[in-house]
Amino acid sequence: MSRRGRIPQEVDATTAREHGVVVEPMFPGDWEQVRRIFLEGIATGNATFETQPPDWATWHGAHRAEARLVAREAGRVLGWAAISPVSSRAAYRGVAEVSVYVGAAARGRGIGQSLLTELVRQSEAAGVWTLQAAIFPENAASIALHRRCGFRKVGVRKRLGRLAGVWRDVVLLERRSRVVGRTSAAS
Repeated sequence: MSRRGRIPQEVDATTAREHGVVVEPMFPGDWEQVRRIFLEGIATGNATFETQPPDWATWHGAHRAEARLVAREAGRVLGWAAISPVSSRAAYRGVAEVSVYVGAAARGRGIGQSLLTELVRQSEAAGVWTLQAAIFPENAASIALHRRCGFRKVGVRKRLGRLAGVWRDVVLLERRSRVVGRTSAAS
């Protein structure tokens, strides 16, 4: 959100690319920059229930190998996105939860939209038919971003968890692929 608390005007995903930002695969060597951006998100109090980022090995083990992305400008990571499985059960192999974080200094430049757009494309290439996002209702900018990228609100999970001793609601959004999971059960 902007300093005045409003959602910035919509920024086309090409805006970031026009300014020298590229979205590309995340590598283990990016972890320190990814971790710094994760810490910035944690500091807002409206990005995650996490209070500290995990170490690389823990993060690596919790996220799918496909669709791990960074937005990079002149070698510096400005944001990141990744997917994690929602369940180990075979029936849910095509369902993943998204994480998208943009560094504070890079917000409002279309980087989140560039990351999420590419995350959708790569997740579909990996066979994911449903993406879901769980976002605090106070994070209006993130909800708006997901809606621009085809997510719909499924509902609100009331008092889902506590953060800093306060019960927090979570808005659940999902995006069904238009290309994956469209075949009949017989095929």
